[in-house]
Amino acid sequence: MACHLLVTDFAIPLKSPNLSHLRLQRKGSSNGSQKVSTTVAYYGLKTPPYNLDGLEPYMSKRALEVHWGVHHRGFVEDLNKQLGKSDILYGYTMDELVKATYNNGNPLPEFNNAAEVWNHDFFWESMQPGGGDMPKLGLLEQIEKDFGSFTNFREKFVETALSLFGSGWVWLVLKRQEKRLAVVKTSNSINPILWDDIPILNLDMWEHAYYLDYRNDKAKYVSTFMNYLVSWNAAMDLLKACKVTTAHVCRAPYVGVSNLISASLNVTGLESIIGK
Repeated sequence: MACHLLVTDFAIPLKSPNLSHLRLQRKGSSNGSQKVSTTVAYYGLKTPPYNLDGLEPYMSKRALEVHWGVHHRGFVEDLNKQLGKSDILYGYTMDELVKATYNNGNPLPEFNNAAEVWNHDFFWESMQPGGGDMPKLGLLEQIEKDFGSFTNFREKFVETALSLFGSGWVWLVLKRQEKRLAVVKTSNSINPILWDDIPILNLDMWEHAYYLDYRNDKAKYVSTFMNYLVSWNAAMDLLKACKVTTAHVCRAPYVGVSNLISASLNVTGLESIIGK
């Protein structure tokens, strides 16, 4: 998680993803006779793991400038404005913030922006230059086990994306209890971590994700994602992290796929994925 302490005019980046022990001074507070500097926690805008022209010609630099530079940035800035009104949510990891603001199905005002920040950070890491094609052996075998074949998986993913009504997301997830891969779709800002699934990759199906490059041709957008953009390397890295027998693995939206947040999931039965 990229969180910063902003004190006057400069920022000090925090290395730890867990800020549960962070204590922040309220604006205008004082310590005895000496006034304390205003200190506020902000979530940062994460840069995609490639240049903005790195996905061309399949996703244009202009599309990234608008999608990441305007829409994604807007979610971050709006979230920070909301969090600046109260310190009740300071110190949360992004995962914790999404779950807390969902509020058991009665979302708080901060939820949509928090979830969209998480979802977009994950989306950029779900793609790579020279992506697409077929996943590597370990991941491919797991897909074939859970979907019957890679062709079945691909058809399921495309069908799910194109059947999504309105705006939302399509995800490849690891089902925690069943210990299997599944394709799910969510409306608007909903994130599958809310029902304890582990995201492996996602595809943004909001109109702003594809309109500049594909207009209303969602089928071509989804097909291009599968053929040329999806990062099977990132997906495999996540599944490899499941080698730890008590690991709740979720790609940390602010630290990159190589640094994963771990908590508690029994993943016995997925070890066949590892080392292939």
